[in-house]
Amino acid sequence: MPRLAVPLTESQIRALEPRATRYCVADGNGLVIEVMTTGTKVWRFRYSLNGRRQPLATIGDYRMISLRVARAKAQKYAEMVAQGVSPVATARRDRGAESKADVLREAAELYLATEMAGKSAEYRRTTRRALDKDVLPAIGGMAIKAVTADDVVAICERIKSRGSPKMALHTRNVIKRLYAYLIARQLATSNPADVVPARSIATFDSRTRVLSGDEIGAMLRAIDASSIRRPLKLALHLLVLTMARKSDLVESRWDEFDLDHARWTIPATRLNKEQDQRVHLPRQAVSMLRELQRAKASGSFVFPSVRGGDKPIAKSTLNQAVKALGLEVEHFVLHDFRRTAAAHLRNMTQSTDTADETGGQDANQEEAAEQRAQVQGWADFVESQIEGGRKDGVSSV
Repeated sequence: MPRLAVPLTESQIRALEPRATRYCVADGNGLVIEVMTTGTKVWRFRYSLNGRRQPLATIGDYRMISLRVARAKAQKYAEMVAQGVSPVATARRDRGAESKADVLREAAELYLATEMAGKSAEYRRTTRRALDKDVLPAIGGMAIKAVTADDVVAICERIKSRGSPKMALHTRNVIKRLYAYLIARQLATSNPADVVPARSIATFDSRTRVLSGDEIGAMLRAIDASSIRRPLKLALHLLVLTMARKSDLVESRWDEFDLDHARWTIPATRLNKEQDQRVHLPRQAVSMLRELQRAKASGSFVFPSVRGGDKPIAKSTLNQAVKALGLEVEHFVLHDFRRTAAAHLRNMTQSTDTADETGGQDANQEEAAEQRAQVQGWADFVESQIEGGRKDGVSSV
């Protein structure tokens, strides 16, 4: 019985080096990639017809055809062979239909069709918008290798002149990712956006970074639509709702929560303080915690490590999860959630000096009720930002 080929990955294909003689590596279902002595890589289709092995049918240059597209073509040709039809003529027509990505506009379309295919709807939308609105009108007709850092700066300066420094920086990053992709596919040799420092386009004081309502909604929709583990999605959402420090949340224990009374009491020993800290929980947070409780993987920790042992996830886990998502929120760190919540709460809460001077327990109860109302108001605001984007068709979570 013939040995089945182990499916290839894009990174494995990029790592294939030329040898003294050309050679083929199989992906499966008749699809192989041939590595020439020059380093060029070409997709081929291996098949037999009427019991006889046939010459390899050429699918096309790897630089122009992604692994996903090559597999789709191989499947089509395999179906033709199963019907006793040679795929050679069809493969030749397919190659003629492939546009040569020697100008940036065509390369960008290849990038959107291949690299962006597995990204979230929001990520694809913001990338497409930057390309269509500012990048391609300016340099879309230029040869890939002719684009310079000066061209990138000029695009960013035009966007900044509209009063949108954050969009300018986002657009620079889109160009940078596009060229990184083209370099990986050997369609470009250098990245013109690499030498354009972010600080020359837009700078933010990390101590004053506050996310807008739209950014909050876009971020949480992207997190919900991502492939990261469900507990990490809920942890990131809970960071927004509870306004807790990252370390306080990831190291939280089940015995700290009273979900029936919507309370979380963080022990003073964990805080290195003299008193416990009480956190009022909005109904959305309680719902998420109950979901985590139903799927409880640890008797102690709300967010246990997947590596075993009774210990919580590492403090860096949430940072790594956010970084892996490639979220389109510039100069953002997780601590900004707390600052963002505080800033929005100040805007949402009208200052008042009408509190009764009843003192004692009544005053404490009144203060607790006010805090619960504020926390719930913040959670409702966050929920409205998420749902508003969905209604507008921004993302399908």
